[in-house]
Amino acid sequence: MQKDASVNVFGDPLLACSMEPMTGFFRDGCCNTGEQDAGSHTVCVEVTDEFLAFSRSRGNDLSTPAEEYGFPGLTPGDRWCLCAARWLEAQQQGKAPRVYLQRTHIKALETVPLTLLREYAVDLN
Repeated sequence: MQKDASVNVFGDPLLACSMEPMTGFFRDGCCNTGEQDAGSHTVCVEVTDEFLAFSRSRGNDLSTPAEEYGFPGLTPGDRWCLCAARWLEAQQQGKAPRVYLQRTHIKALETVPLTLLREYAVDLN
């Protein structure tokens, strides 16, 4: 599988999102993407109870471990590479988690405007 260039929303090198738990479409710790990543797992977030409940209500239970996939289940405070469209849906419902812009892939901007992501940024000075 081929990855797109590892570049964040600022055009700088993409920083790792999480190694514990291991995240990313390619399970490399980064929100890298490529043409195989139909969900665009490009937004690095810090999950909350509220977001996890929202995701579960949409049919994607990120809290429950799935050992067959090596997925430990997420808990509040974990960082995770989230699908850009799911983040936008959560934002529209008032449930969006905070975002790490330096760890969010530039391809996320095809779905979510940078101005909106900035409103939820954890890592802006």
